[in-house]
Amino acid sequence: MQRLLVAAALAVFAAVGAAALLLALHGGSGTASAAERAAPLTVTSHLPGWRAPGAPVSVSGFAGGETRVQLRANGRVVASAVSGRLGAYTLRFVTKAPGRLRLVVTDGTRSRPAGTLVVRRVQLDAVGDITFGEEVGPAIASHGGAYPWTFVAPTLRAADITTGNLETSVSTRGAAAVKEYTFRGEPDDLPALRDLAGFDVLTLANNHAVDYGRDALLDTLRFAHADGLQTIGAGANEAQARRPALVEAGGLKIAFLGYSDVNPLNFNATATSAGTARADLDAIAEDVHAALRRADVAVCFFHWGVELHPDPDSRQQVFASACLNAGAALVLGAHPHVLGPVTRPGPRSLVAWTLGNFVFPSSGATARTAILHVELDRSGVRGYRLQPVTIEGFRPHPD
Repeated sequence: MQRLLVAAALAVFAAVGAAALLLALHGGSGTASAAERAAPLTVTSHLPGWRAPGAPVSVSGFAGGETRVQLRANGRVVASAVSGRLGAYTLRFVTKAPGRLRLVVTDGTRSRPAGTLVVRRVQLDAVGDITFGEEVGPAIASHGGAYPWTFVAPTLRAADITTGNLETSVSTRGAAAVKEYTFRGEPDDLPALRDLAGFDVLTLANNHAVDYGRDALLDTLRFAHADGLQTIGAGANEAQARRPALVEAGGLKIAFLGYSDVNPLNFNATATSAGTARADLDAIAEDVHAALRRADVAVCFFHWGVELHPDPDSRQQVFASACLNAGAALVLGAHPHVLGPVTRPGPRSLVAWTLGNFVFPSSGATARTAILHVELDRSGVRGYRLQPVTIEGFRPHPD
């Protein structure tokens, strides 16, 4: 009994001593809360400028060790986690509808602001045929590389992603192919597409990419890449010609693929030689499936159809279906030189059958074109509009 009394007394003295020490550490108030005794709650990460619906967002910082923390967006809990032994935490959530989200981290007692996140859709602009052949090249030589883009550059540059069909060779090498029209430009013609007009991706899958031979095509690829432009639909061999371009915007990865169904002799790439990617149903399905393992949304850009015929034929419809059935959300077309219809095969997909001319000598029907503005999120196409454009000579001018 005496031993039990001694042990109890020691326990009381120990508890009293610990309480006294805690009281001294907190200025003698004796009222320190658990939150005050815990490690500080901090947010160390920085929010991106914006995110697209469906894109992931992370917020990181430190709390007490093994403390449950929550992330609230406009007051609603969107993520929860337990910090590590040393207090580090990461909270992840996926954005949904467009809007502004005020993000706050809380551990149930304390709160820390994590910033305001803008959620909006990716804005993609697409245009049709661009050439430096015929009178375009000499005009650029006289007036400078910005000359064709004067009236449309601000619009195109404002998009998150801009794409078009570069229907010309860019090289000082090679001899013209034996065909009715051959187009070639100078390397100095290219920089304005990126620097002024804001292009990101150009398709070379067309019937003019190899107008001056394979060496000139390789030059076109080299000059475009040196100027910060990604290319699709052509390459040093078939595998490279079928390779997607990946562009990130708003936390989403958009994959672009290019194919030509208008193929002059010896224009198509082979396993060992440069050229364009031929439209082939099996290849299209395989490529789209592969691209979507690396990207959130896939876009296919075709050179197809019949010149001056805006409406799609059965062959175009088969190729478009191959892309869409494989999971692509957006199909773009060129070659007819006139603006064609835009259709919505599904609630999250779109086909622009022919985007017509853009920077291209035009008159009459071929001079009436448009800029296609597309809104994208992770689920696909959420909206679009056609902005009318009139080509004056070869210079596009919004109506």
